[in-house]
Amino acid sequence: MNQPRDILITSALPYANGPIHLGHLVEYIQTDIWARFQKMRGHQCWYVCADDAHGTPIMLKARQLGLTPEALIAQVAIEHQADFAAFRIGFDNYHSTHSEENRQLATQLYQRHLAQGHIIERTIEQAFDPIEQMFLPDRFIKGICPRCNAPDQYGDNCEVCGASYSPAELKEPRSAISGAVPEQRESVHFFFQLADFELFLRDWTRGGSLQPQVANKLDEWFTAGLQQWDISRDAPYFGFEIPNQPNKYFYVWLDAPIGYMASFQHLCARTPELNFDKYWRQDSTAELYHFIGKDIIYFHALFWPAMLRGANLRTPTAIFAHGFLTVDGQKMSKSRGTFIKARTYLEHLNPEYLRYYFATKLSSGVDDLDLNLDDFQARVNADLVGKLVNLASRTASFINKRFDGQLSAALPDSALFNEYTAAGERIAIAYEQREYSRAMRDIMAIADRANQYIDEQAPWVIARDAERANELQAVCTQGLNLFRLLIGWLRPVLPGTAAAAEQFLMIPPLNWADLNQPLLNHRIAPFQPLMTRIERAAIDAMLAASREDLTATAANTTPVQSNESANNAVNEFMNESTNELNAHWQRDPLAPIITIDQFAQIDLRVARIVAAETVAKADKLLQLTLDIGGEQRTVFAGIRSAYSPDLLVGRLTVMVANLAPRQMRFGVSEGMVLAAGPGGNELFLLTPDQGAAPGMKIK
Repeated sequence: MNQPRDILITSALPYANGPIHLGHLVEYIQTDIWARFQKMRGHQCWYVCADDAHGTPIMLKARQLGLTPEALIAQVAIEHQADFAAFRIGFDNYHSTHSEENRQLATQLYQRHLAQGHIIERTIEQAFDPIEQMFLPDRFIKGICPRCNAPDQYGDNCEVCGASYSPAELKEPRSAISGAVPEQRESVHFFFQLADFELFLRDWTRGGSLQPQVANKLDEWFTAGLQQWDISRDAPYFGFEIPNQPNKYFYVWLDAPIGYMASFQHLCARTPELNFDKYWRQDSTAELYHFIGKDIIYFHALFWPAMLRGANLRTPTAIFAHGFLTVDGQKMSKSRGTFIKARTYLEHLNPEYLRYYFATKLSSGVDDLDLNLDDFQARVNADLVGKLVNLASRTASFINKRFDGQLSAALPDSALFNEYTAAGERIAIAYEQREYSRAMRDIMAIADRANQYIDEQAPWVIARDAERANELQAVCTQGLNLFRLLIGWLRPVLPGTAAAAEQFLMIPPLNWADLNQPLLNHRIAPFQPLMTRIERAAIDAMLAASREDLTATAANTTPVQSNESANNAVNEFMNESTNELNAHWQRDPLAPIITIDQFAQIDLRVARIVAAETVAKADKLLQLTLDIGGEQRTVFAGIRSAYSPDLLVGRLTVMVANLAPRQMRFGVSEGMVLAAGPGGNELFLLTPDQGAAPGMKIK
């Protein structure tokens, strides 16, 4: 175990004018898994967040609802925190950017930059609504696109042709609030001189704090030139007034990231052992990590470190960006019912199903993640119910009924248990590197082998012989210890299920170090079902309810729900796209039609992997030895990027058994194993259902 670390983790702040949806949850689940893992490893880890509660959209929505902005954000805060709690997001503190802590910190950072000459005044010309008597953000101006003439387009870009432009270029512009023709008026604004920090930012962005894809993207912005950043807005505006500047307010994106600091300060005020300066002073040795969506990289990887640097504060240890969520290969759609609110999901499905499914898809990259609902159902049922819960249920029943809940004093195969525990460090490394999909694949490979052990020992057969009672108790004790190992490794992903399993096993909350020692001569409680299978009817009901949500929302929607905040940029990519094809079909179109006679020529067999090893000088290949019942075959498979060799041994898979042998540089390949996916980490070896045996023909 490494020395304990001091770690502060944040997620991007959800905007306080709407509900949490599944797209948001990708980030919070990803972050929560990492925070829970760090705590299981014994580190001093804190996870904070807050509502992003300022800006024109909140001011206007509150007016529409007949509320004060303060009342609106208080109501939304309750809803957000209820949804997060239901999805087991374990914040150590959840706050609001509309707080006294945030006001003081925003003022402090502003004044430090002002004193150093990094903030200047400049007169600009803006669109002004003469009826509402307010300056209009670009997203509150609509008109005809100057490029393609599409009507009803926003003042900064066209959603039809994708063109970007200034509001002044928009044809027949109108205020989205009042419908009035905007006027051009001058106003004094305050600008942050981002270019003052260019040399620092060039070094910082290439110093290991960003993913390579993100650092490469920032190079494009450096090439284009760092622009001055407008950090002020004119009244009326819901936010913090700039000191000594009446009717001028901090732009929401200035105080939003400072909300990370404010939430942590709020936590420190009620946690005596915490010291705010220890984590935020410039020479801090604590670790600071931000998890964000790829749509807000510009603010977090340029403005935020520059703001911190200029205020003599520490910069983030790392910023982890993730991609967007698609559903069934397409953008989330309200008409299809795939724009799913967190609360709608919770009314139909277990939140830990989604936590697990996201974990099987998440990696350290910034690629988009697809929620394929058929795969979601199949994977949860096969992995969590068929492998994990089934392992516990079919061994605990014998311990409860035959031995009054008492486990044996020794394992019948301690070497096997030790072999499995050795995989714990590899799984820990995958968690640490945010390669959750690799961790889940390794865990489920061990779950396969654990169930194989029970199949081979057949306790239901042993139970028929009263003289083999000790053997029955020992075999089931081994099975339950393997289950405890698996649920311990999955605890960051399935905290609620793990807590229920700990009650059943009658043990305290599991830490990573606990898992290496077996649970022996110990009494367990009667087993209660930990999870049930997902039925398609529940998914269909969720989709139907999401379409109903759209109908209810449409009746109460006005243009003021547009959002200038980049926090809501994720919603822009979720507009209707009914003509967009499923991503998998785009990448791999259907092959030409064949006849049943042609298909019958392919001999598919169940095979057990009896050996697996890497191939020297072949980065993509593993050499597999396959048992297909009557004989063994050697197959070279290009799955090395997705599977560890030692975790494949004992696993059942599917192979093409009558493929002509192929001479390769490394030897002769005598068949082909079947896998799905585009490649890299996204490769999934096909596995037959339990009960299949080597040599069985697939037909």
